[in-house]
Amino acid sequence: MSLAETGYITLEELSTFHMLPSDQRYEKGPVAVVECIQEIPCNPCESACPKHAIWVGTPITALPRLDENACSGCGVCVAQCPGLAIFLVDKTYSEKEASIAFPYEYTPLPQVGEDVHAINRKGETVGKAKVIKVLNPKSYNRTPVVTISVDKKLVDEVRSIERL
Repeated sequence: MSLAETGYITLEELSTFHMLPSDQRYEKGPVAVVECIQEIPCNPCESACPKHAIWVGTPITALPRLDENACSGCGVCVAQCPGLAIFLVDKTYSEKEASIAFPYEYTPLPQVGEDVHAINRKGETVGKAKVIKVLNPKSYNRTPVVTISVDKKLVDEVRSIERL
């Protein structure tokens, strides 16, 4: 099954596009996960990255690529992606939990410390999460970034939270 057939991207599909950081990179701390597989004219992620770890190149419809070794895990790219297709994943957050930062364009914003339902790419609730950070500086152009902690077993599936 593919994005065109289901309306959402699967982990397997991301693997075929070679979009996921390596296990070795995940062990080093936070890293951007670029889940953009549609060839559209777009490159704000490339312009936003202070380490030049994301590039689109020519033509502008090329899929963005991540230099996982150059990525510092700053997360600036997360808020700059108009397709909401970049996440910051930290599999080293704690012994049992990982953190996931994602763009969140709904109101009201969740509050730090709030317990929430974690949802997968398909929009299904897959577990519980806790909000650990909410960022919304002017430089994010009104796209807040919410960071949650989840059980490490869920980190590759969870991509947002359920609005209650």
